[in-house]
Amino acid sequence: MDMSIIYPIISLGGMGILFGLGLGFAGVKFKVPQDERVPLVRDALPGANCGGCGFAGCDALATAIVEGNASITACPVGGASTVEKIGEIMGLTAETGERQAAFVKCNGGLCNSSYQYDYKGLEDCRLMAQLAGGGSKSCTYGCLGGGTCAKACPFDAIKMIDGIAKVDQEKCTACGMCVATCPKSLIELVPCSSDVRVACNSRDNGKVVRSNCQVGCIGCKLCEKACPIEAVKVEGFLAKIDYEKCTGCNACALKCPTGVIKVKGESLKKEAAKSA
Repeated sequence: MDMSIIYPIISLGGMGILFGLGLGFAGVKFKVPQDERVPLVRDALPGANCGGCGFAGCDALATAIVEGNASITACPVGGASTVEKIGEIMGLTAETGERQAAFVKCNGGLCNSSYQYDYKGLEDCRLMAQLAGGGSKSCTYGCLGGGTCAKACPFDAIKMIDGIAKVDQEKCTACGMCVATCPKSLIELVPCSSDVRVACNSRDNGKVVRSNCQVGCIGCKLCEKACPIEAVKVEGFLAKIDYEKCTGCNACALKCPTGVIKVKGESLKKEAAKSA
């Protein structure tokens, strides 16, 4: 056998063993010890890796919680049971607060809205919002219908219906991904216990709203006057509900002339017309 071939092989093999041993020793010598609570917190998290907590995923959040860089309530998906488990591991307690869900503040579907032009292109709201007039809709505040929020939702809680994003409250975990994605900032997190919603995001005056949308808020203040506990205020031609005050009496929805204030997703405009 040609020893000129054997010696290089033996030499390379020996160097490989030495480097392997060196790396193994360095790995042990310079290993950063992990807090034993990190894997326990990680196991308590739901594993959605949705990013709704503001961290790259559940592993990163678990580390942040243990290191004191995130609250034990930081996960928007797990709910009260997850907070309780993490609290036991960390020796902490926290108020979990009321369950929330995303709500799209727009009522102007394909049949109710007017348009500046026909859009033919990529269905992406962020791109559409950069076009002339802020999109094809005459209302520059409304849902563009591109479905970017639906694509961003990791829980399939958003569907596009009649050109408007609709949230399934039962599926929604309030992770906030849709809120961060919407270029019109018309998605907000609201308490699930309240059934009253203002399905509009426009700050235009009533005349402009009527020309753009049949079901928008015209800032008439009838809802504000009807509320017996001052839970509704009209600011900048747009009605807003103080959910901490609202008792769900539905007086505002009954008085709303355009049906923009909804109860459990339905307009009470017909009942208002009957009582008029």
